Formats: sequence, C-alpha cells, structure tokens
Amino acid sequence: MNATGKAHKFGDHIDTDQIIPAKYLTTTDERELGSHCMETPDPEFVKRVKPGDVIVAGVNFGCGSSREHAPISIRGAEVSCVIAKSFARIFFRNAINLGLPVLECPEAIDAIEAGDEIDVDLATGKIVDRTTEEVFMAKPYEPFMMEIINAGGLIEYTKAKLAKAG
Repeated sequence: MNATGKAHKFGDHIDTDQIIPAKYLTTTDERELGSHCMETPDPEFVKRVKPGDVIVAGVNFGCGSSREHAPISIRGAEVSCVIAKSFARIFFRNAINLGLPVLECPEAIDAIEAGDEIDVDLATGKIVDRTTEEVFMAKPYEPFMMEIINAGGLIEYTKAKLAKAG
C-alpha cells in the first residue's frame, strides 16, 4: 500500500483540539469532520488539501484528549497518511485502529517542506520526497498492523477475520 501526495507541514504538539475543534464533536460523520480538519492551526488547510495528500508534523502529534474524532477527521479530509517526529501514543493507537497510516521519521520531517511531493511505501517504511529526491526510512509496520490498515481499521479487520472463520 502506498500513499502519495503533497506535504502539508505542521509544527510540534498539535493536539486533538487543533486537529478537530471540540465544537464539532457532536458528529462522527467522517466527511463532516474532515471539512473542519486542522482549521485551528491552518484555516485554509481543507481548501488546499487534495485526496492522497500527506500531513507532516513535529513531535507529539495528536497529544491531548484520546478522542477518536481526530484521526477520523484526517481520514475525512482524505489525507493518505501522517508522518511525524513522534505521536502521542493514544493518537497512534486510535489512528491504526481506524485504518489511518501514521509513521514516525524525524529525519524526513526535518527535510520535507510544505508542498513537496511525497511517496510513502507503508509496507517498507520508505519515504521519498519526489521534489528533492531524498529518501528516508521509517520503521515499517509489523505484518498484523499492515493487515489492520489494509482492512480499513480494526473493526473491518475483525469482521473479515470472523467471516473467514465461519
């Protein structure tokens, strides 16, 4: 599975309230949440983001509350993955459980600029900045985590496993 798109760069400690403001937590509709994704740190983000684009961010992305609305809103904005220096652990877990690929790669974040064309091979962790031709390696996912992401999240993964088991 690959993720390809333009980089949208954010700084350190982007919390879940910045990813999706609390006033929108009255819904779990992915498209509705996506229409407000990242509007606090960048009010123009949803106007610029295109399907497949990539969020790149500094340390502790997704800190704050444990709300699942944050990764849902990123998926709703049709972002293909998030690459950061580090993630808040509960955000990381929620993202995987919801089928949103997230990779940690500090070297990539230091080099990638907003607007760069990014290609990510999620199975190997290889990140290519097509604009500069620089290549970075994030830690690849364990096979079972890749299965969860490919299934679209933990619920769909579990449904498929149960259906297969009869």
